[in-house]
Amino acid sequence: MPALKKARAIRPGAVIGIAAPAGVVDPERLEAGEQLLRRLGFEPQRRCDLMERRGYLAGDDGRRADELMELVRDPKVEAIVCARGGYGCHRIISRLDPQVFRQAAKPLVGYSDITTLLLWQRRCAGLMGIHGPMLERELGVASQASTSLQRALTGTGPPARLPGVALAGGWAEGRLVGGSLSLVVASLGTPWEIDTRDSILMLEDCAEPTYRLDRMLQQLLLAGKLQMAVGVGIGSMLDCGDERYPDLTLEALLKETLVPLGIPVIADLPFGHGEPNLAWPVGGRAAIDGDRGEIELLESAVVAR
Repeated sequence: MPALKKARAIRPGAVIGIAAPAGVVDPERLEAGEQLLRRLGFEPQRRCDLMERRGYLAGDDGRRADELMELVRDPKVEAIVCARGGYGCHRIISRLDPQVFRQAAKPLVGYSDITTLLLWQRRCAGLMGIHGPMLERELGVASQASTSLQRALTGTGPPARLPGVALAGGWAEGRLVGGSLSLVVASLGTPWEIDTRDSILMLEDCAEPTYRLDRMLQQLLLAGKLQMAVGVGIGSMLDCGDERYPDLTLEALLKETLVPLGIPVIADLPFGHGEPNLAWPVGGRAAIDGDRGEIELLESAVVAR
């Protein structure tokens, strides 16, 4: 795995490229997202074919991969924000050049299916990324998510603290890694398989019944990934659970699986598919305090030019 490198911080007025590497993009939400970027002081740029569709994909694999590589290579584009997740990133990884990503060192922002790109970028290009809001939902210019995105891209503002609910006490420091639980599990056995050594593993997901969450956590456990982490942070689990089995709640499952690890565990952190979806640096150092129920970000994913 290449030595970890920070992306370059962007400045006011910077051009931000919009990519659609996964699912079909909604035109109205895209327009609202472009307006938000302008209100935050940036200039959005996108290809005219971004809203193409091929079934559940934003165009064929070649279109989506070419779009992303063009944005990485374009010297005018200083950062890349994904329009939405959905599904599709697994299909284009083999078409991407990690050396070009590393040399360009541009902040890449997304979550959900973009977890795949962020894990690939960290493992294969040795480049930090930003797990944060995309353009698939409307964000107020003064919202917590918008503010955190702006600070994550520019590397400004005080160190952020992510408050949650303590499930297991203790304190540890490590590098943040993770994203959507289903995509983290889907990375196993691939060239971008998640590396959890000395890390704080961040997990979130949506619309998953309890038994599927159970299965995915067990897979991480059996693969040795949970045992190598120094802490676990659980974000939004939007619309997860199963009313048919009220005796096994999501909280009970998390405690049953994670507390025996003997590391700090925090749930209900403000990131993922719920609100607010605050940005955090993939590969950035952080401290997890299981007694206070809080994660403190110790560094950003970007560095001044």
